[in-house]
Amino acid sequence: MLFSDLAGLTRRGLGGLNRYGQYGWGGYDAVQNRMKQMQDEMQRLVAGLTERPAAEREFPAINLWTNEEEVMVTAELPGVNAKDLDITVVGRMLTLKGTRGTTEEAKDDDCCHRRECRYGNFVRAIELPYEVDGDTVSAKLEKGVLTVTLPRADADKPKKITISAN
Repeated sequence: MLFSDLAGLTRRGLGGLNRYGQYGWGGYDAVQNRMKQMQDEMQRLVAGLTERPAAEREFPAINLWTNEEEVMVTAELPGVNAKDLDITVVGRMLTLKGTRGTTEEAKDDDCCHRRECRYGNFVRAIELPYEVDGDTVSAKLEKGVLTVTLPRADADKPKKITISAN
């Protein structure tokens, strides 16, 4: 395919036949419309290359909130038992390691058509926005959602400085 085909160029001019059935220029609007169509098509093609399929996305999905006192992390972990989960904090790095078992029992003659749910071992490391007190971290797993509360380290909390006036 030639660029002239994409751009709507013909041997007789730009735009081919106009609304009166004559070959001619077609005006700047025709050129802008065709350029917009080409840009939209390129964006659609490039978006298909950059999006990752659901099966390749990071597991588990993480949400992270902060305030002056603590960091709150939630992770969606359906099918993961607390005994199969290991949580560590080193410096500003929180690491979640675990195993997600499968509940499916496929028979020998079954044929899998789609498998987007991930099973097996996983590791997810999250950089925290500030140092936390590793001794007071708490975690709970309820209904497939892990909630980790990480109190901010006293040494990392902002200090109010008083100004003396003479």
